[in-house]
Amino acid sequence: MDFIIKFAQAHESFRVAEIQALAVIESVDLEVLEYSDDSPFCIARLPSVRDAQRLIRRSILAQSVHELWGTGATFDALHQSVKERTSKLWADYKSVSFKFTIDSYQGTHSNNERLSIINTFDYLPFEGPIRMSQPDETFTVFEQWPFNSVPLGIEKPTNIYLGRLVGKSSRETVLKFDLKKRGYISTTSMDSELSLITANIALAGPGKLFYDPFVGTGSFPIACACFGAMAWGSDIDGRSIRGEGGAKSLRGNFQQYYIKQRLGDVFAADLMNSPIKRDRRIWDGIVCDPPYGVREGLRVLGLKDPEKTPWLVEQGKKNASSPDFVPPKKPYSFLAMLDDILAFAAATLVDNGRLSFWMPTANDEDQEIPVPTHPSLEVVVVCVQKFNKCQDLITAVGSRRLITYSRLSDEKVSAAAVAVYHNRKTVSTVGSTVDDLNPFRRGYFKKFES
Repeated sequence: MDFIIKFAQAHESFRVAEIQALAVIESVDLEVLEYSDDSPFCIARLPSVRDAQRLIRRSILAQSVHELWGTGATFDALHQSVKERTSKLWADYKSVSFKFTIDSYQGTHSNNERLSIINTFDYLPFEGPIRMSQPDETFTVFEQWPFNSVPLGIEKPTNIYLGRLVGKSSRETVLKFDLKKRGYISTTSMDSELSLITANIALAGPGKLFYDPFVGTGSFPIACACFGAMAWGSDIDGRSIRGEGGAKSLRGNFQQYYIKQRLGDVFAADLMNSPIKRDRRIWDGIVCDPPYGVREGLRVLGLKDPEKTPWLVEQGKKNASSPDFVPPKKPYSFLAMLDDILAFAAATLVDNGRLSFWMPTANDEDQEIPVPTHPSLEVVVVCVQKFNKCQDLITAVGSRRLITYSRLSDEKVSAAAVAVYHNRKTVSTVGSTVDDLNPFRRGYFKKFES
């Protein structure tokens, strides 16, 4: 069966990726027949109406799904398509209450024109009452118009579809988790829409364990827990986890949404100095937004030069168990961090478990930073979020990518690729300052100064 998926006109490069991930979660056979980032309408083939409803029910970027009754470049072609596709179904809807609506993308009609369009479907033998509120069936005429059609005076759409509404999404969940309503956030908290989309693409769901190694105030664990996963997290700065305590803390955020039972635990650690053992593959998913090191330089636990500061080593041995102890930190390479994230994921993800993490698109010369690779991880999809000028000033990133990998089973990992990986040149960590180790940060401030 063919269906129309109506997307929200936002985060276009993420839309199909999310729907494809939901097809994996729901074990639904999905075939995308027609799609363009320039249109909110997607034509997809699914086994049944029930499968369409399952596919769409937890989507964030889709709005609704409709059984496709007809399509054409003109209304005459549309009516002919409707008759050929659905005449055998008409008897099923003869007595139900119904309504017709018109959804024109980049085009417009007067009320009289809308009524005239609806009346062209008078050949449908519907005898039930017309109800504009809560009808049994809703039929929508979708129109795709050329860009800027109203000021250009374009009079006709380029594509027209008729669909029967069969299911709605969970897009309203974005409002429930809106950061403006959240009790505890920081300047780096990921907005609710992108957090939920990331959780969907990473296949978060009931019975799964998800982990964020840069947890901050908990945006990603909250999103994963929203979909039923058990969430865990850590951060190098325990203060971001603890907050002010009570409602003004990461745990307080989970309490606010009544999902505290889905918070496994959170703890202070960094990726390279973690109590999580690398010989246990336990995570179904790892989701994170690593620091880019622009506002503050990237750091990792440790001493820059232990031989020159032996007293700090002794101080650490003596006071490490004290709740007031603040461990020393040293500069950390941005590129090494990306490499370490993949190595950690390869060592701890279950087979087919997913890693979804955000990273900036370009370095200081505006050259695209290559997508990091690992022989045990297969790239599933790369989605790009572009910023406007105001967002660019806030995030210090012109655009960023959500990169999603799947953990290959050991028998699918190429031994030759593993050998090449281990013999490759180690990611450069030359330098002693945060700018030496982070070309992204160095380039950003050079541009800022100029």
